[in-house]
Amino acid sequence: MDNLFLYVVSTLELLVAEDYMIVYFHGATPKNRMPSLGWLKRCYQMIDRRLRKNLKKLLLVHPTLWLRTVVFLTKPFISSKFYAKLQYIHTISDLSKHIPMEYVHIPEQIVKYDQRYHPRSQTCQQPVSTGLTRY
Repeated sequence: MDNLFLYVVSTLELLVAEDYMIVYFHGATPKNRMPSLGWLKRCYQMIDRRLRKNLKKLLLVHPTLWLRTVVFLTKPFISSKFYAKLQYIHTISDLSKHIPMEYVHIPEQIVKYDQRYHPRSQTCQQPVSTGLTRY
């Protein structure tokens, strides 16, 4: 996970010159693959101020009780400006109200999770591109 985080941060440093958003799909994450509080804290501390400042929103899709608890417990340790950028998104359909879906790659397991736990939601299943997009 450390290597993935470092890759994402280094890629963002190269690409981000303007405001951007991050979409984090959480719901289909197995319990044994969820990051620890210590790891999340280290990651936050490693993010350059410029990247934190240009982040428009951090969309947390399919938040579990565990994720909401972690966010709540870390609130005293993060800036109120960063905390205000966090937004819970419960379904893929809700996500489509916040960002153009053609810029988001949704793994199949996330679509299945959405259909299983939110059957009334109209999950977007159109082909989507991968990569980062500037806003």
